[in-house]
Amino acid sequence: MGWNVRDGRRQAKENLSHTEDGDCARCGGDATPSTITGYLQCAKCGYEWKDPEWESANRGPQDSISRDMEMLDEFKREMNSGQGLAQILGVDDGLDASQKDSLRRLEDKWMTGQQGQFNAAEEERKPLLISFDDDDNLLETQVGCIYMSSNDFDGGEEIRIEYPGMGTEFYTYNEDLELGWKKGRTLVETTRNIASIINRKSKLVHASHNETTVSLELRDSNLSQDSIVIYVDDPGGKNMVAEKLGVILDPDEVQLYEDYHRVIRMVLADGIITPSEDQLLWIMRQNLGISDQEHVRIVVDIFGESALKECPSCTTLVPLYTGSDGWWCEGCQHWV
Repeated sequence: MGWNVRDGRRQAKENLSHTEDGDCARCGGDATPSTITGYLQCAKCGYEWKDPEWESANRGPQDSISRDMEMLDEFKREMNSGQGLAQILGVDDGLDASQKDSLRRLEDKWMTGQQGQFNAAEEERKPLLISFDDDDNLLETQVGCIYMSSNDFDGGEEIRIEYPGMGTEFYTYNEDLELGWKKGRTLVETTRNIASIINRKSKLVHASHNETTVSLELRDSNLSQDSIVIYVDDPGGKNMVAEKLGVILDPDEVQLYEDYHRVIRMVLADGIITPSEDQLLWIMRQNLGISDQEHVRIVVDIFGESALKECPSCTTLVPLYTGSDGWWCEGCQHWV
């Protein structure tokens, strides 16, 4: 009777365990191969630990740029073979309809982007973003869109991306400005130009385009979806409209008090009214004939008296004074 590697592995694992019932130090379950190289996994509780018999000589090729390129090429070949992203990721079973839609959007948006050409001087591809909830479900990372409807820009068009305490980014139809875009020969080309300038210059969001839609995602996962502001100022003919979290932000189309209440709820999801949100609500009030006093009453009814407003002059968050139907900035000594 001789000693072999299998016996030695079993004895080593038993020595590391606090129980004689099995391999796992946590629950005593049996060991199975882990998906992590050089580790074992408990078949019962999923706990993973280093395989005492695994040595560096068994590691195979070390990570390197060339190895990464090989893996990327292999991934591209799998995508080009017709396999879906879900199959490649090994999650094609047990997905509900919304998860499948999320994967299809991810595949359409990013995997097809590996083909063709792009000019690095004109565009900046953003990294692949995938977000999961606590149950490992894929989450929608898009916080808003800008829908383009016409290429007849006549000047003055502006897109604002805003976040409380971090200021406002102004993108305008003026290619001579640093944050300006140019009108393309087609609406799709103009949309691409807008997405490119936002993606290259914004500190708040990533931007990408799909035909005549500019999609926006938060650049920093620590930023809140509720606090990001997307505002479109489009004087003259209607060329574009913004949408945030499923709510169309077109002040000219608001027709009912219920529409105004819905926008108020979205604006105050973080408890703060920013300058661009304040302007959006003001235009809506003009179209609906809502007075400033009624506006304050609606805010209090929906959110309470703790609603704050960001001062456009000093960016301080100022409190609401219901007795005066307004927000007072003590530092600037004026109503905002």
